[in-house]
Amino acid sequence: MAILNVHHRTCYRYSQAVEFGEHRLMSRPRDSHDLRLIDTTMRIDPAPSALRWIHDVFGNSIAIATFDRSADTLTFESAFRAKHYPSVSETIVVEPYAARFPFSYSAEDALDLGQTKERHYRDPDRRIERWAKTVLDGTRGGTFEVLVAMTSAIKEQFQYLAREREGVQTPLETLELRSGSCRDFAVFMMEAVRGLGLGARFVSGYLYDEHLVGAAGGMVGTGATHAWLQVFLPGAGWVEFDPTNALVGGRNLVRVAVAREAAQAVPVVGSFNGPPGSFLSLSVDVTVTTE
Repeated sequence: MAILNVHHRTCYRYSQAVEFGEHRLMSRPRDSHDLRLIDTTMRIDPAPSALRWIHDVFGNSIAIATFDRSADTLTFESAFRAKHYPSVSETIVVEPYAARFPFSYSAEDALDLGQTKERHYRDPDRRIERWAKTVLDGTRGGTFEVLVAMTSAIKEQFQYLAREREGVQTPLETLELRSGSCRDFAVFMMEAVRGLGLGARFVSGYLYDEHLVGAAGGMVGTGATHAWLQVFLPGAGWVEFDPTNALVGGRNLVRVAVAREAAQAVPVVGSFNGPPGSFLSLSVDVTVTTE
């Protein structure tokens, strides 16, 4: 168990005062058996005229801010303190019927998993499927073993590149470039495991404690929000896999939001009204410390 202090600051700068539209923030994690919130804070400058909270279709906690004043900067600062009880790979138990490929989910699970089992990107030549098969053929076919091998293969075969541009690469682009950001790797692996018939979903959150747990080659992705994926395994439930750092089971990963695809788990989404070219910069700073 670790007690975490997370501070996340996002700042937009403009060449002159602009009007702000509605902004949606995903920065508050949900209480669960593996993460217990102790306290949370949020500061927005300029202060919003209204701030309300909702749960989205996935149960994520969303803050919606509206504004009635103009400014040349817009800053969001959120922080929380929490106890983290991450799973470790040694405690992950898969039901016997699903312990090896191929297997099928129960009718009830398959219905509820819905589109998390379906691939979301075109791959007419089945290149991602062939890549996944090379990983599968290099193992003994154990379900969990294959997913661990796939997580490590992405870490070993692909180069991590921090990228500020919005959105994600298509999985085929990531495969061709052999490089990408954490969210690109998460989307790529989601497509690969969906091709094997498994349910997968995108996770946005934070990475911490990089000096205490040595992922191969050192951890990358700190200093900003981080992305990885979850795969649904009968008996184990949703299990965390971070292909950027070859991490399995949630250790060093602080989950904030889950979604069917990456576009549904963006930490800050909003708009502004101002002259063309008035947007100057966006800066994001994340610090995670442990007690």
